[in-house]
Amino acid sequence: MSALQKIFYGLALLIIPLAIILDKIGGVPQPLLFFLAAVAIFPLAALLVHATEQLATYTGDTIGGLLNATFGNAPELIIALVALNAGLYDMVKASIIGAILANMLLGLGAAFLAGGLRRHIQEFNPAAARNYMTMMLLAVISLAIPSTFHNFVTAGTIKHEQYVNLAVAVVLLATYFLSLVFMLKTHPEFFESMGQAEEHSVEGRWSLPRAVVTLLLTSIFVAFMSEILVGAVEETAKVLGMSQAFIGIVVLAVVGGAAESSSAVVMGVKNRMDLSVSIAIGSSIQIALFVAPVLLLASYFMAPQPLNLVFGPGLLGAVFLTVLIGIMVAGDGKANWFKGVQLITVYVVMAVMFYFLPGSQ
Repeated sequence: MSALQKIFYGLALLIIPLAIILDKIGGVPQPLLFFLAAVAIFPLAALLVHATEQLATYTGDTIGGLLNATFGNAPELIIALVALNAGLYDMVKASIIGAILANMLLGLGAAFLAGGLRRHIQEFNPAAARNYMTMMLLAVISLAIPSTFHNFVTAGTIKHEQYVNLAVAVVLLATYFLSLVFMLKTHPEFFESMGQAEEHSVEGRWSLPRAVVTLLLTSIFVAFMSEILVGAVEETAKVLGMSQAFIGIVVLAVVGGAAESSSAVVMGVKNRMDLSVSIAIGSSIQIALFVAPVLLLASYFMAPQPLNLVFGPGLLGAVFLTVLIGIMVAGDGKANWFKGVQLITVYVVMAVMFYFLPGSQ
């Protein structure tokens, strides 16, 4: 572990107990708590990245990317569950869309940019990228169904709307698990790595138990920080003049997605572009096909009232355009620094739009 990493993780060890103590004491300005919790999540996310990279040395790039997306999405899922329990439905739905935008535009764009500054062209498996983007397009179309139905319901068919939401959630979950069977069991050759990665020394390689335990313990600490973060978010939004939806779309999405985004960038710098693309796009797939349905089903047990998957036209339009851009940029299996700039530009423009859009719908 480098000196910089030691400083980074030491920072987390200082901020985490400080945030917990200040939260228990009470009377502390909520924006300060929000800031401390958000800052603490970044080194925790970096530790998740490092532990998952170590685990990927035992599993290979395909499973490693899946594990990275899964544990990288843990902060987002935990933050959303805490917000769901608090009845912050707009924030939860905004964080779902925001996570997809952050991964596919900001995370993938930063990976292309960072890797492209060191190499003229980077290559990855175009068949895998097309499969990922097809799944994302399926997810976006499916997420649009409850919103479309909502526009035509009357007061007497609210129960039917709930049935539609439940049906979509179940179908998305089933599709996600079938995609795992397709990727890991029946057609793994579609997702084989083809890029020329840097040679890595096995020196300093963690044991398998150490990597797994680190992932689990880090996820627990993320849960503590997420609870503090969400508890302070309403007052912080008021102080900063931001809507809850904007906080969910941009702030929580960037904080919660720090793990997979930074991991995708690190893999891009190391010229492991197949793993980088798998992490960035795979994380978005997991958010749409797994996290969103799980949140809807969980709302029946832990929220004041059931969550629905009805999104405003601005959110649906943004995520649909993001998938189309992803298809065009990643479909040829080649990356360069300017593609990264293009993706990041789109993300920044969308963030500005959502900041000024009333209600961020």
